[in-house]
Amino acid sequence: MKSDIAIAQACTLRPIGQIAEAIGLQKEIIQYGPYMAKIPLSAAAGSKQVTGGKLILVTAMTPTPFGEGKTTNTIGIVQALSKIGKQAIAAIREPSLGPCMGVKGGAAGGGYSQVLPMEEINLHFTGDIHAVSIAHNLLSAMIDNHIHQHAEPHLNPAKVSWPRVMDMNDRSLRNIAIGLSDHGENGQARRDGFEITAASEVMAILCLAHDLEDLKHRLGNIIVGTAFDGTTVYASDLHAQGAMAALLKQAINPNLVQSIEGVPVLIHGGPFANIAHGCNSITATRTAMRLADYTVTEAGFASELGAEKFFNITCRVGEFAPRAAVLVVTLRAYKIHGMDNILKHVENIRLHGIPAIISINRFLDDDEQELIALKAEIEGHEIPVSITDFREAGGNGGIELAHLLVDACEAKQPFCHLYELEMPLKEKIQTICTKIYGADGVSFAKGLITRMRRLEQEGYGTLPVCMAKTQMSLTDNPKTTGRPKGFTISVTRIEVKAGAGFIVVYTGEVMTMPGLPKVPSACSIDITAEGTISGLF
Repeated sequence: MKSDIAIAQACTLRPIGQIAEAIGLQKEIIQYGPYMAKIPLSAAAGSKQVTGGKLILVTAMTPTPFGEGKTTNTIGIVQALSKIGKQAIAAIREPSLGPCMGVKGGAAGGGYSQVLPMEEINLHFTGDIHAVSIAHNLLSAMIDNHIHQHAEPHLNPAKVSWPRVMDMNDRSLRNIAIGLSDHGENGQARRDGFEITAASEVMAILCLAHDLEDLKHRLGNIIVGTAFDGTTVYASDLHAQGAMAALLKQAINPNLVQSIEGVPVLIHGGPFANIAHGCNSITATRTAMRLADYTVTEAGFASELGAEKFFNITCRVGEFAPRAAVLVVTLRAYKIHGMDNILKHVENIRLHGIPAIISINRFLDDDEQELIALKAEIEGHEIPVSITDFREAGGNGGIELAHLLVDACEAKQPFCHLYELEMPLKEKIQTICTKIYGADGVSFAKGLITRMRRLEQEGYGTLPVCMAKTQMSLTDNPKTTGRPKGFTISVTRIEVKAGAGFIVVYTGEVMTMPGLPKVPSACSIDITAEGTISGLF
C-alpha cells in the first residue's frame, strides 16, 4: 500500500488559478505560491443569510485513537459528487501540528482522497494557525505588562484566566510559573499555563466571525480575568483587540486548495472538537455554499461532540440549515463499540431533523465478508448505507453514497436545533448530556450551580453550550465503550468564552494541552537534501 505522502508526491497539481477559475474566481484570489491561495472575504460578499448550495455534514461513530477517516470521506464525497455531474466543494479544518507530530499523523485526507499540496497543508500552510498563536500570545503579553505597569483596571494576578498557547503537544507546559526574579524586572510572578492553539478562544473567534469588524468586536469581548475590585476585565479594557485583529487580517480569509482529483477544497480554521467547537470557519462554509451546488464539511470526532456543536453553535452563527449528515463507520470502531453505538450516533443526527446516511469506510486489511455483514446489519435498521473505498479508489469509491446524498438533500427535511437559547444553562447542559450522550443525569462540582445563576444574571445565560469531553466515549470516561446505560456526566468547571459567544462546560478530566505519545509521529518525519519530505501519513 502506498503511503499518503507517496501518492501525493506522485500527483501533478493544477495551478491554483485554474481551480479558482472553475468556481468563478480568478483575479480575486491571493496566491501563496503556485498551488495555494486565499479568497478575500469580499469575493463572497453578500447577505449573511445563505440560501444557495446544499450543505452536508460528515461526522462519525465513537472513534479509535487513530481516527475513522472523516476527512478522507469528506474529500472522497466531493470527488464522487463531481463524478456524477454535481458541482461540489469541500470545506474542512486546517491540521494542527500537535496531532501531526503526535499520534494521529496528518489531517489532509488519505490515499486518493486527500488535499494537495499535503506537506504544506500539514505543516505551516498559509500561516493561519501561527497568526492565531501570535494574536493570542500578544494578549497574554499585554496582560502581564498591564499588571507590571500597575495600569487600570487593576488586574488581580491570581485571577488571570487567559493562558498562553502553542501549536504543539507539550504536557510540560500545562502548569508553569512565570515572572520569577528577585526584583520584579521579569514581571509579576504568578501561575500560568499553555493550551494547544486549537483550544484558543482566538481560534474559535476566527471560525465564528463574519468579517473583520465582527472579528475585532469579538476579540474585544474576550474575558482575561478579574480586577481586585471584583469586576470582569476584557481584552478591550487593555485596548488589545485592534492589534490582535491586525495580526489576523489575512488569516480571516479562507484558503483554497485542490483535492487529488482537482476538486476545489476550502481549508480554514482548526478548533478541536473535544475542547472547542470543532468546525471550520463560517466564512469558508458560506463561501463554498455560494460557489457550488453542494458543500461538504466535517465536524471533529463523533456526533456527540463536533456534530452537536456544529448543529447548535456553528449553524446558529452562520445561519446554516444542513440537508443531510454522513456518519462514518469502520469495522475497527464497530468491533470496539458495537451496533448500539452506531445507532446512538444516527439518533443524534436525527434529533436535529435531518437524515443520516452511513459510510462504511473500508480499510485495506478489512475482511470483505465482515463489511458485507455489517452493511446488512445496518440495513436491517432501515438506515441508508454504503461501503465506501475513498482511500484506494478516490471519488469512484463512493458513487453509490453520492447518489444517496443527492436523494437525501432533495427531501428537504426541516433542520432544527436541540435546545432553545432561552433555556437556563443548567437545562441546556442536562439536555445535551441526556439526549445526546444518553446519560441519566448530570452532577455539578461544588459551586457551579451558583456560578451558572450568576452568569445568567450577568447576561450570559442565552449563549449556546460548548461541551468539553473525551472523544473516546459517549460518557466522560474514555475507557467506557459502546452505548453505556445508567451513567452520570460530571461537570467539573464552567468558563465563559464571551468573544467566541459560547459557554464551555468541562467534564471529567479533559485536557486542553495534549501530550506526545511514547513514540511520536515526529520520529518518522524527515527531509532530504533536495527538500523532499517523508514520514507524513
